[in-house]
Amino acid sequence: MKKTLLGSLYLSLAASIWGGMYVVVKVVVDTLPPLELVWLRYMIAIIALIIIGTITKQSWRIDKRDWLLIFMIGLIGNTISIVAQEIGTMLSTAQMGAIITATTPAFMVVFARFMLKEKITFKKAVSIILATFGVYMIVGSAHIDSSHQLGGVALLIAALTWSLMSVLIKRVPEQYSPIVVTSYGTLVAIIVLTPLAIPRLIKLDFHAMVEPSIWGGLLYLGVISTACGFLLWNRGLQMLNATSGGLFFFFQPIVGTFLGWLLLGEQIGVSFWIGTVLIFSGVLLVIREE
Repeated sequence: MKKTLLGSLYLSLAASIWGGMYVVVKVVVDTLPPLELVWLRYMIAIIALIIIGTITKQSWRIDKRDWLLIFMIGLIGNTISIVAQEIGTMLSTAQMGAIITATTPAFMVVFARFMLKEKITFKKAVSIILATFGVYMIVGSAHIDSSHQLGGVALLIAALTWSLMSVLIKRVPEQYSPIVVTSYGTLVAIIVLTPLAIPRLIKLDFHAMVEPSIWGGLLYLGVISTACGFLLWNRGLQMLNATSGGLFFFFQPIVGTFLGWLLLGEQIGVSFWIGTVLIFSGVLLVIREE
């Protein structure tokens, strides 16, 4: 039970951090295009991860047989999913992002069933239904403009690839620290994105980047959202099964909507609180089953 509660805490913190990310990205992406933004946040994140790994004296050795799995995690999750997410956020609205992101746990259930042979119990099914309906109560009334369809496609790709990456993490041997796995996944993304990002960096508005909101946002995205968020998510998934772990992703729209109200002046009503209760009910049902 202690392991379950600790894993739940890690996953809740990670999803909450990413909930705040949507507000930050909406501010930063006006100055930094998605590709350059992802590359810069990963450069910041890898520095933070190396420092953390050095201080905690991690072993950076990976067996040859596990390199392909680590590479796929970095390519699918750290690269494709995050770039698609930033593009989708830029082309759509924060609420639309929350709606489509909410499909991630459902995709995780499907991937976990076929790749990990995890059973879908009655309680888990009820939990997902409760939490999904909770998300709908929070953001489901948002008007989705047809002009945002391309952004919606990008966000759907982000949800699919993130779900697949989360299930692949369950196949990583427990001998590897989440710090090491996260660091190598981030390094894969940097290697893949660098040839695409470098020629575009010279076109950036460096004068605008010295604004506190921009460099502060970059630090949040690099250190908190990427380095810390990925560490917490990876560690939490190691302590719970993928089907249950995915349910904590529903904390994103709660935090994102709340911060939108607190920082951007967006309105929330009774439906927000009803949805929040439903999401927490679904999560608690999973914790009790574990």
